[in-house]
Amino acid sequence: MALLSLLRFPSASASPPPYSHRRNTATTALLRRRAPLVGALWVLSLGTFTTLACRTGCSLSLPFLRSRGRTLHSTAMASASTTVPSIVVYVTVPNKEAGKKLSESIIKERLAACVNRVPGIESVYWWDGKVQSDAEELLIIKTRESLLNALTEHVKANHEYDLPEVIALPIKGGNEKYLEWIKNSTRDE
Repeated sequence: MALLSLLRFPSASASPPPYSHRRNTATTALLRRRAPLVGALWVLSLGTFTTLACRTGCSLSLPFLRSRGRTLHSTAMASASTTVPSIVVYVTVPNKEAGKKLSESIIKERLAACVNRVPGIESVYWWDGKVQSDAEELLIIKTRESLLNALTEHVKANHEYDLPEVIALPIKGGNEKYLEWIKNSTRDE
């Protein structure tokens, strides 16, 4: 209730200021303070609605959320689709040459549909009892969830590090055609 009182504007029954074409500076300041609050509350309520709708599997058909005439939806609704559960896997490598070699071997084995190589990252980590820092390249790998074990074994067998990073994150949704491409560009198991 206190929040609503912040949003109330002066009532229409109040007598107008002596010069109605000029705003009272106190009223102007009050309106300036309220406008961002009203906008923020609207955005927060929209975000809550969107989150609830996506979690329940409902299709969103709000015109301002559409992209090229399509509505947002979750992969839970795609049970009859031609996609498979997909993941993004992060792997770091020590340099450009190692990244190129490992990326190409992953694609040749059809363990992934795509590997993005991101040069110039700096990794800070705990190793041998102290803080270490190294320049590395990050591989962002898009593949099927069912290929994670085979991909992990391939990375371990072909990586320069004793303990290579292999971290998988689920893909919850996205461009349906791209997700189909991931499925069609990778091996079954």
